[in-house]
Amino acid sequence: MLVNGEQFKTIAIMDRGFQYGDGLFETIEVRQNTPIFLEQHLQRLNNDSQRLLLPKLDFDLLRSEISELCQNAGNAVLKIIVTRGEGGRGYRQPENIEPTRVLSLHPFPDYPKNYYTDGIVARVCNARLGLNPTLSGMKHLNRLEQVLARAEWKDTAIQEGIMLDFNERVIEGTMTNLFYAKNGELFTASLNLCGIAGILRGWISEQMRVNEQDFFLDDLREADEIFVCNSIMGICGVRQIENQNFTVGEITKKLQFALESAKQKQVSYAIK
Repeated sequence: MLVNGEQFKTIAIMDRGFQYGDGLFETIEVRQNTPIFLEQHLQRLNNDSQRLLLPKLDFDLLRSEISELCQNAGNAVLKIIVTRGEGGRGYRQPENIEPTRVLSLHPFPDYPKNYYTDGIVARVCNARLGLNPTLSGMKHLNRLEQVLARAEWKDTAIQEGIMLDFNERVIEGTMTNLFYAKNGELFTASLNLCGIAGILRGWISEQMRVNEQDFFLDDLREADEIFVCNSIMGICGVRQIENQNFTVGEITKKLQFALESAKQKQVSYAIK
């Protein structure tokens, strides 16, 4: 673990990331020592840091630290946290902001193969996402809505929870973005008011036309296929939502294949 470039496992108790969740994070797959979609993650971190009014980050330094940490990582998860740094009591920002950056490596999850071939089981969460266009799309550190939603079930047969907003619109999973296909068209939620704009969500939009719009549970129940995605899990079809069954469809399989190819290409390029 690196804290501001040094080998530490602690941060200052007055750090605003701890005090207020005043910061951002990225979670990145590392495959054969190679951070996958690294530039997309860093671009989002840059965009979101500007929205959060953080000082401009030194991305050359950050890339150097990532390279150092991942050089013998094998297959792992890299987590990057950037906070506004230390400050006094109260919400007012310090005059001289010195961001804190934390880089840590974690074991890569051993997801069962049938998650990808047969799909996963999901439930609908009771917790609702609040509406806040100022923060919508951003991967900030305040994730209490997801924490409470994930606490709603302990059944290991359920892999994900579907989250709605206060207008009953389907937005995303607790840890994923959600897509559905109907009559050959692909749909995902508009994130104008809430939700996280995931890296794979953006990648999928580059592979095929995606309709970003409001939709509800009734629309989801009529879908031909449904899948969820994030940077660690990848793309998983949904085979069941509560008592309704679905199949892993051709659009999902096509995107899974394209994603695996894109990752292998990045690894091969890095090895060269």
